[in-house]
Amino acid sequence: METVGVPGGGSGVTFVGVRHHSPACARLVEATVTALRPAYVLVEGPADLNGRIEELLLGHELPVAIFSSYRDPERTHGSWAPFCGYSPEYVAFTAGRAVGARLRFIDLPAWHPAFAHRTNRYADAEQRYATVVERLCAEFSVDNVDSLWDHLIEIDGSDGLADRLAAYFDLVRGDGAAGDDDTAREAYMARWIRAAAADAGGRPVVVVTGGFHRPALMRLVRDLEGTGSGWPDVPRPPDDAVGGSYLVPYSFRRLDAFDGYQSGMPSPAYYQDLWDHGPQAAADRLTGAVVARLRARSQHVSTASLIAARATASGLAMVRGHRYPARTDVLDGLAATLVGEALDVPLPWSSRGTLRAGSHPVVVEMVAALSGDRVGRLHPDTPLPPLVHDVEAELERHHLDGARTVDLDLTTGPGRAASRVLHRLRVLRIPGVRRESGPTTGADPVFEERWTLTPVTERLPALIEAGAYGGTLDAAATARIEERAEASGDVEVLAGALFDAALCGIGTVSDRILRRIDASVGAAPHLGPLGAVLTVTLMLWRHDRLLGTARSPAFGRVIGAAVRRVLWLAEGLHGGPAPADPARLNALVATRDAVVHAGDAVGADRGPALDVMARIAVDRTAPPDLRGAAFGFTWSLGAPAGDAATAVRSAALPDTVGDWLAGLFALAREEVLHADGVITLLDDLVDGMPEHDFLVALPALRQAFSWFPPREREVIAGLILTRRGHRGTARAFLRQTVDPDTLLRARTLEHRVDTVLAREGLA
Repeated sequence: METVGVPGGGSGVTFVGVRHHSPACARLVEATVTALRPAYVLVEGPADLNGRIEELLLGHELPVAIFSSYRDPERTHGSWAPFCGYSPEYVAFTAGRAVGARLRFIDLPAWHPAFAHRTNRYADAEQRYATVVERLCAEFSVDNVDSLWDHLIEIDGSDGLADRLAAYFDLVRGDGAAGDDDTAREAYMARWIRAAAADAGGRPVVVVTGGFHRPALMRLVRDLEGTGSGWPDVPRPPDDAVGGSYLVPYSFRRLDAFDGYQSGMPSPAYYQDLWDHGPQAAADRLTGAVVARLRARSQHVSTASLIAARATASGLAMVRGHRYPARTDVLDGLAATLVGEALDVPLPWSSRGTLRAGSHPVVVEMVAALSGDRVGRLHPDTPLPPLVHDVEAELERHHLDGARTVDLDLTTGPGRAASRVLHRLRVLRIPGVRRESGPTTGADPVFEERWTLTPVTERLPALIEAGAYGGTLDAAATARIEERAEASGDVEVLAGALFDAALCGIGTVSDRILRRIDASVGAAPHLGPLGAVLTVTLMLWRHDRLLGTARSPAFGRVIGAAVRRVLWLAEGLHGGPAPADPARLNALVATRDAVVHAGDAVGADRGPALDVMARIAVDRTAPPDLRGAAFGFTWSLGAPAGDAATAVRSAALPDTVGDWLAGLFALAREEVLHADGVITLLDDLVDGMPEHDFLVALPALRQAFSWFPPREREVIAGLILTRRGHRGTARAFLRQTVDPDTLLRARTLEHRVDTVLAREGLA
């Protein structure tokens, strides 16, 4: 803490550099504001919320956070500024209001490009001064910055705290220049500070910011010349941007560094106790919380173990030079007493970051006890975004409120309307809304849905955060789906987004998203995923009147783009014999169906498709299954690329015939079954194979005939039995009592034995 004189600024500006969510810093802030009774209390936070500070101080059950959202054609951003009872920024405002100070946030708004790479305003990540922190940890023989902070600041009381904080932040900031983002923020905050000093009427001004910014702000406020003393303008978002800021309930879990929080202190429940009760009581309560949690989970913790853990913690505190047991002293004492075997991973408090996989179960429970389960609650008078009210009204209108299981008949108007409400909530990831069953594609013969609805405390914050997408459930779900589509170049993701749009009853998709789909489909590298997308999309375009997607222009655009890409990719495939690829064969099936059933309506023109397939059918460098499929494609459309019998004979090589036939059967099953002489030709081809060639071709032949459904395989079997003069039914012939793989292995073994016997003259 240091006071800087400002020309015309009266009593000067007192800077308090803090670590976010530090109880020690919060106490220092409270004491400073109470002692100085300043005219202004200035806090690092979004200046565009200065008209709503009283909203923050309504009397919420902490923790809460300011959630800010921003979206323009180029960028989408969301961030949080969380506050708990021991957050220095929150304490600064409560103490300032108590002494009659005027309260101001002085930082750039959360949507500003300076925060483009942050999801948390108070994320002054230690990696920016990692070298200094590493040296300090080595000097004081501690594991990480959290243990270092406890050792230097939290546990040793208030004596000389301001000087220790100043020395610490001066050291970690050093002489190095900040990045462009922090430089812009600090210049902006300095202008607010000078304006407040000029307007204070000779009274003090207190500034509370992250300690990282404190040295730079003191220098800027002292040296800033010629900029005037008026209040800075608050930047406004671009005209084509939408967004806003609202308070949301927060939780200790989201605040916890062990759960991935970027800044502040880990183990928020412990530091809440430290704030409320002091260091000794916090240590005792931590031990009690861990033991209670373990016993609640049927883990045996004896009184003797509890006494031993406390004694170990006290001994560690004494050895480490702590006046009271610190957080790590207590945890190390508990681990030493309660964990009786070797650990697979280091103790989580020995480093900074999320809890590692493989942590000992007792250690996991210890970390959970440290985190706590407190969840904030907003004051009833807190303004909420329009989406919250719209969702409440929609749920009540469709009788979807409360905890219940809901069965919906999608063939009725009320059933479809309720389904769309629930799907919109699902798309927005609102907790407590789970679909148990229902259609997965537009062609599914499923006309009912079952949902489980469970009111949960996480629903309100999720709805407030989802309010960034729009003021109504329809608008928010539409924006979320479009964002998802725009952020991905994966054609399957895009198809899923379009199907979700259908389930949500969204009738139109923006031109920007359609252009994205065109580009993504046009750049798809593989036939398989493209074929899966085309299959589902064509089904929705052709058949689905239930979801309202039949003849949808958006789906038609996807179909046309996918057909063109499939044809281009197929003609570019080359290579020798390889197992038939069902995924790419399905892609050609879907392409054929699109040409037949959609055609000119979606840009899937018949002529170009036939030309491409005719070329592939005779291209000896194309994979065999693709050549067979190309011939089947042209044959099924009534324009065969040559004579079928000739094509079959030309493909009758043992190592390729099965793959070629797989492609043919995938695309032209009907033609094969009903064309004169084709089954006879296939029977002669297989019957005429030498034993060795047959065994080579058999696996691929089995895969090829799997394209025929059971009824058609029965027809083929009947024709062959009749041709050979056998009695009996084809169905009985197909229902063998021995597994075909066993027969194949037996025939292969017999062939090898015969070969050896012949070679040795024993045949």
